[in-house]
Formats: sequence, C-alpha cells, structure tokens
Amino acid sequence: MNDTSWLEWPFFDARHAELAEQLDAWCASTLARVDHRDTDAACRQLVRELGEGGWLRIGVPAGPDGRWGGRSPAIDSRSLCIVRETLARHDGLADFAFAMQGLGSGAISIAGSDALRMSYLPKVASGQAIAAFALSEPEAGSDVAAMACEARLDGDAYVLNGRKTWISNGGIADFYCVFARTGEAPGARGISAFVVDADTQGLTIAERIDVIAPHPLATLQFDQCRVPLSHCLGDPGQGFKIAMMTLDIFRASVAAAALGFARRALYEAVARARSRRLFGGTLGDLQLTQAALGDMATEIDAAALLTYRAAWLRDVKGVRTTREAAMAKMAATESAQRVIDRALQMFGGAGVVSGMPVEKLYREIRALRIYEGATEVQKLIIARELLKDA
Repeated sequence: MNDTSWLEWPFFDARHAELAEQLDAWCASTLARVDHRDTDAACRQLVRELGEGGWLRIGVPAGPDGRWGGRSPAIDSRSLCIVRETLARHDGLADFAFAMQGLGSGAISIAGSDALRMSYLPKVASGQAIAAFALSEPEAGSDVAAMACEARLDGDAYVLNGRKTWISNGGIADFYCVFARTGEAPGARGISAFVVDADTQGLTIAERIDVIAPHPLATLQFDQCRVPLSHCLGDPGQGFKIAMMTLDIFRASVAAAALGFARRALYEAVARARSRRLFGGTLGDLQLTQAALGDMATEIDAAALLTYRAAWLRDVKGVRTTREAAMAKMAATESAQRVIDRALQMFGGAGVVSGMPVEKLYREIRALRIYEGATEVQKLIIARELLKDA
C-alpha cells in the first residue's frame, strides 16, 4: 500500500524519506487499536498517541533551546505534508487529529508572546492539550471580513460576544484561538486574535455538529466572555493577517491529506481490478478499467508535484506561497474526489457498504474541498495573486 517512489523527487532530503518510513510503520502498529465508535474519545486517544509518538512536534516550532516543544526551529512544510499524507492513507481521523494540533496552535506559534508560547505549545506538541482554530461564523465563512463576533476592551481584558461555528475540535479542545472584531478599522483590518481557554466563563458549546465523516465539530457561544490582555495574539487589528498566515502554512498540508486519501483509493482500486473475476477474466483486463487507473495515477502525481512544490518553495526558498498553496489545495482535493469516486465505482455495490475502505474515503474527501478555503475561494486567490504580480 505504500509506494514511496515520490520521495526520490528532488523536493526532499534523506530525512523526509526516513520520516515517511518511520511513520508508516508506526501507523501500521498503532492505529488499528483505536476504537472509532466514540469519535470524541477516539480523537482524544489519537492526540495522545500522536503526542507520545513524537509526531505532534512536527506541527509546532522548537523555539529558543527547544522550549516550545517542536522538532525543528521552524515548521517544515514538507514534513508536515508527509505526515498528513501518511496518516490520511491509514486513517482519516488520525490525520484530522494531527492537523488540528498544528492549525489550532498556529496563531500562537506566529504571534504569541513568549509566555503564551511557553504555556501552550509544549502541551500541544506532547498531546497533553487539544487545540482549536475558531475563525468561521454563521455568516462569515469564506468571507472572513464579514465577521460579527465582537471583542470589546474593558480595563485589563477584552469581553467577547458572538458565535463561531464549524469549529473543528469544538467540544473537546482545551483552548481555542479565536478571531473577533475589535474595530480598529473597517473590514479585515479591525479583527484581533485571542487565546481562550475552554473553561473560561462565558464560553459555551451551543451545538455539536454531525458530519458525514465523523469529526469533533461544534458551534461556540461567547456571552460576556472575559479574556485577559495577556491572551491577545499580536497587536490589535492584526487578527486577519495572523489567520491568513496560519492558513498559508497549513493549506498545502490539506492537499497532502487529499493525496493520502487518493493514494489509498488507488491501492484499493488496483487490488480490486486484479482480484475481481468477471467475463472470463478480471476487472483489470477491461480497457475501461485500465483507462480509469491510468487517469487516477496521473492525477495523483500531478497533484503531488503541485503540493510538494509549494512545500519546497516555503522551506527551501523561504518565499510566500499563497498562490502555490492555493493551486495545490484546489488541484489535490478536486482530483482526489475524482480518484475516489472511480475507485468506488470499481467496487460496484460493495463500494457503498458502510465501513468499506472506499466508502469511508468517499465521505472523508468531500469536506476537504470546502474547509480551509473552498475550491471557489482558491480560484479567486490564484487569480488575485496573478493580477497583483502582473
């Protein structure tokens, strides 16, 4: 199931191939014992297991003398992508648990004070604390600047009022990186960022949200929720910038997760094509099947090249990769949807039986075309970057 020939591409160092091999072995020995019947409990266990295995350290920076708990001085995008691709190939919820630790604490890594970084990042890296990223609202998803949740300065604290929804890890997180309107300027320039502990008075879980691929998801309600000034991230009015910087780091890794799902689907499809007997031969003997497999393999490699180009540019060239990450995210998630759909088709009726690998992949991939910027938003980002550069 693990074709690692792509690790020989010039995007990677020897340490990346070693990482992929070690994590693949860990997944094979560890993930099978996680009981997924209770999603919240499974997610908590996965965070704990990933922390004990040392994998969560890849999603946070090391900081001075390694005090923040990360593996490298700065987050290595290629390592981040390799971990997500490998985990997704084995278990979608494991990928989710890993990704949300990095995304949920990313704003602290980028803009937190030394005290906040020391307080939260080591616990994230060890799996002792579960992180969440609270940006979306009922009327502000793709259009973040339409945010209505407010934070009003009151003495030595900000008072938050409003709602956040579609919040991954909502209901099980120990803390949330929350973005709220503080009004320094209109639109995106009047948003600030805060760290809010889950047990803060005035923060409640208004609703748990069930989705087709079970993940912890919730709507948060803030009613006169006081957050000390020391829990502000960056300067007032910088919240939108911090949110976009966080998404820029992790957007290419969404593409990598889609690659993991697609590679697993191709493996399942090839195995089915070779073993399924019909018309005096196998499914793989049919030219239509061979054509589908050829398309699937080509789409996967094309998406992988875009994904790891974006990660390599950020790691090695140190350049801003807004356009490249958007291209990777769009191409990888859209092509993975097609690859998985074709794989399911090869299984016929067995493909839609609950619990079958291709059926689970079909449910897992759909959300990736929406979260962290829907495909339509990625197109706008790419076009805007092209026009700006011109």
